[in-house]
Amino acid sequence: MVNQIVLVGRIAKTPEVRTTENGKKYASLTLAVPRAYKNVNGEYDTDFLDCTLWTQVAEATSEYCNTGDMIGVKGRVQNRIIESPDGTRKRKTEIVAERVTFLTSNPNRKRDEMDSDENPDEEAD
Repeated sequence: MVNQIVLVGRIAKTPEVRTTENGKKYASLTLAVPRAYKNVNGEYDTDFLDCTLWTQVAEATSEYCNTGDMIGVKGRVQNRIIESPDGTRKRKTEIVAERVTFLTSNPNRKRDEMDSDENPDEEAD
């Protein structure tokens, strides 16, 4: 059996990295994914899908992406039960991202941010 999903869409809200009680870093974002066909009114509908990113994927996405940026997400669909303060239980479906691909170029990013800190042409002291 396979539980795998691939999405391409725009970030609806800039992700922020948070830390769990166990010290593991994560970020949540909503991905706006337009449908490939028009509705009865002749317009394209958009699905807004909740995604959870963990560890380095969360940190890199939070650092380099903003609202409106286009990304690709490869991951799995996950359901969990959320209990509200009044005791009612609701099922939440989300995408757990295993890989994120940045599809929007960022002309404001400095060149040195894209290269590693090591320069093989420099001699070590």
